Amino acid sequence: MLLCVSSTAIAQKTIVFAVDPTWPPMEFMNSEKQIVGYSIDYMTAAAKAAGFTPVFKNVAWDGIFAGLATGKYDAVCSSVSITEKRQKSMGFSTPYFKVRQALIVPADSNVQSFADLKGKKVGAQIGTTGYFAIKAADGVEPKSYDEVGLAMEDLKVGRIAAVVCDDPVAANYAMDKYKGTLKIASTIETGEVEFYGIAVKKGNQEVLDLMNKGIEAVSKTPYVQELQQKWIGQ
Repeated sequence: MLLCVSSTAIAQKTIVFAVDPTWPPMEFMNSEKQIVGYSIDYMTAAAKAAGFTPVFKNVAWDGIFAGLATGKYDAVCSSVSITEKRQKSMGFSTPYFKVRQALIVPADSNVQSFADLKGKKVGAQIGTTGYFAIKAADGVEPKSYDEVGLAMEDLKVGRIAAVVCDDPVAANYAMDKYKGTLKIASTIETGEVEFYGIAVKKGNQEVLDLMNKGIEAVSKTPYVQELQQKWIGQ
């Protein structure tokens, strides 16, 4: 006897996302110790559109890509900028957020660019495009941190002269958490337009196709503007 199984009775594929929740407002821990943020809401909506179940796993940035390569999780959703170097070792989804690098300084500082920071320490989270931008700057001393929040703390107390990070994160720290203490001095031209994407293990076409299906569906809806207003503002 043949049994007919309804497609709705088939369990959806679960995709486990590694997230370093230290990057507000994109990914961070709320007061209830839940991972929240712009990227989390976006991927939750993408999962609904593409028909998979998302699970978000707290993973430290240091080693996050190594864990992806060894199959500890299916994807990385952690404000990962799509770069040529990264594309050599992992796959990337369709972009879901355009980003620039911002230079954050004390509120009373006259610094406007790297040219004003020669001989001074500038901090960023290690392994990020912000840190790479500092290393490429002439005469600036880069200082790496495991979390961008630690760099902001050092900037606040004067241990470093500036911090470089993605502009939505910079806005969160300079205009909210450290409002009146820190400010965004400028955005930094890195030579290329920078976008966030979901990283997947090289060759994992099934997960990549689901990511792209979901992201592209969400990108065509007003929900993107709602997320902008909710997490970033104008």
